[in-house]
Amino acid sequence: MKNAIRLMIATLTLATASFAGVTVSSPTSGSTSGSPVHFVASATSANPITAMRIYVDSISVYLISASKLDTYVAIAAGGHSVVVQAWDSTGAVFKASLSMTVSGTAPTPTPTPTSGLPAPPSTAVVKSNIDQMTGWASCTVCAGANAAGPVATFSMVENQVSPSLDGASAKFSISGTTPYSDALWWKQLGAADGATNLKYDVAFYITNPGVSQALEFDNNQSNGVHKFIYGTQCNIKGNHWDVWGNAAGNWISTGIPCSAPTAFVWHHLTWEFQRTSTNVIFVGFTYDGVTHYVNRSYPARSSSVHEMNVAFQMDGDFAMHAYSTWLDKVALTYW
Repeated sequence: MKNAIRLMIATLTLATASFAGVTVSSPTSGSTSGSPVHFVASATSANPITAMRIYVDSISVYLISASKLDTYVAIAAGGHSVVVQAWDSTGAVFKASLSMTVSGTAPTPTPTPTSGLPAPPSTAVVKSNIDQMTGWASCTVCAGANAAGPVATFSMVENQVSPSLDGASAKFSISGTTPYSDALWWKQLGAADGATNLKYDVAFYITNPGVSQALEFDNNQSNGVHKFIYGTQCNIKGNHWDVWGNAAGNWISTGIPCSAPTAFVWHHLTWEFQRTSTNVIFVGFTYDGVTHYVNRSYPARSSSVHEMNVAFQMDGDFAMHAYSTWLDKVALTYW
């Protein structure tokens, strides 16, 4: 009987051990791919998976607070080593390694833009000092993957005299105990079904950029038929700007660098977006005086809602180190 019990325990232990790990479906080891590379992977453990990350040549290029990932990553031509890593709620780490070759970069979009949006007409709607408006909404769980992320501690305090550019900034803070928790804030501005051009302008100031996983700057528009998600983020740990890539929803690297912003100084960011009847177009952005043209288009998703809003999200790191970000002179122009 004792031997039977020992065998049962050994079998259960083996089953538990084999249950944990990372499976990479795409790309396969030894394969060749164009850029951006399509990554599909999942992780399992006896405990909940809290995050997954992709490393290319030992550099973090993508992070998600979920047990599955499906994303595209821009990678330079040549041979590369890749590690897909996952963590569970106990801090246990699981890895899958592979090697691959990238045959080249993605073709340049046609046409390639040489300028941003046209000048707004006199009929354009301008929403200024959005950071001073009342009625901001927020969440933490909804900010994570599949709107079911871990819980963070977060807050927003308006009308901050210092630091500020106009004497009334808004302070956003995040901390917590669960790795890679996020917090999202948004302000509804009313319906704007007919708008097809948007310009999002924001100044931000951050205390401890080294512990920020990412800062997200978004607009969302719904016209009763489609939802247009103009989602962007400075992926600080990955060192690149991302855009929200398709109707199903995932971040796609633009390949444009975005390292940690300098602490305790004001940074100025302006994003320009367009849309068709069915697609979101990321025209380009200007960050601290330097303009980059993105020129990427992705499909919208279905929606019966009518809305226009601005949104801001802060992502925590592996230890949820506390940090704060101030937003000031937030404005949205659309026509």
